[in-house]
Amino acid sequence: MSIFKKITGLGSHKVTEPEVVEEVLPEETEETEEGAGSADEEEEGDWLDKEYEEGQLSIDVYQTPDNLVVKSTIAGVKPEDIDISINNDMLTIRGRREMEEKISDSHYLYRECYWGSFSRSIILPTEIKPEKIEAFLENGVLTIVLPKAKISKQISIKVREK
Repeated sequence: MSIFKKITGLGSHKVTEPEVVEEVLPEETEETEEGAGSADEEEEGDWLDKEYEEGQLSIDVYQTPDNLVVKSTIAGVKPEDIDISINNDMLTIRGRREMEEKISDSHYLYRECYWGSFSRSIILPTEIKPEKIEAFLENGVLTIVLPKAKISKQISIKVREK
């Protein structure tokens, strides 16, 4: 044994597999184990089994003195397949990208592109003029221009004693 192992004690301990301890929660009873097919669990299982997956759209958001601008690479999506909505101070972009050809999973060498529905919601940091919003798609880049609402000046009000 080396001097390092003697001083540190490394190498002299036997490594064993960690012991697995099953923890039983206080709420669990034998009834719970017997009734493992309860309606709540079935509903949860059904929900988990559903193949619902929605991609999250990547975005850039910046501001100019007059506008908020949201940009996103959204290649492969037609303008009519994009839904943009504003509810209070939240902007939501939804859409769907469909693959035009069917390719067997076994034929793929790499599969990194996202196909299917996607969405993204952001809270707008300032008031905007909803009636003046413009959105356009050019070369696979979605641009949404949201004109800022003029924020009125802050007015100080002096309190007088009566």
